[in-house]
Amino acid sequence: MRLTTKGRFAVTAMIDLALRHGEGPVTLAGISERQRISLSYLEQLFGKLRRSELVESVRGPGGGYCLARDLAGITVADIIQAVDEPIDATKCGGMGNCHDDQPCMTHDLWINLNVRILDYLQSVNLAQLVAGQRGNRAELKIDGHFKHEHGVAHV
Repeated sequence: MRLTTKGRFAVTAMIDLALRHGEGPVTLAGISERQRISLSYLEQLFGKLRRSELVESVRGPGGGYCLARDLAGITVADIIQAVDEPIDATKCGGMGNCHDDQPCMTHDLWINLNVRILDYLQSVNLAQLVAGQRGNRAELKIDGHFKHEHGVAHV
């Protein structure tokens, strides 16, 4: 799997939005300025995030975007999939036709990697990422490990 700019920017923008959760609507211009992401690119991403019901738009003066769900209810997998980012390490898109319309020798390896990647991305939610950004490193627990700034400490 290759995570493109679209997926990275969507996750970054959602963390920025989540950091301001409960403070009212957040403008895309504000996210654009803080994260140095093009406003027009954010508009495209947030259109997809809204259609996937991860964010809600508020129109009018003082408008912007708010999270449509609780922080813990939005995973990194939700965000990446909402912006049409495939989570797929196979050459064939999972179709099994990678070598003369048959699965290649490494097809099962890449399918199993896809499962692990998806499991991991589903295990990380915005609440954990916000906790990490706010310096609560000890609270950022992922897959039974505490994630620290300089690696993973097994618990």
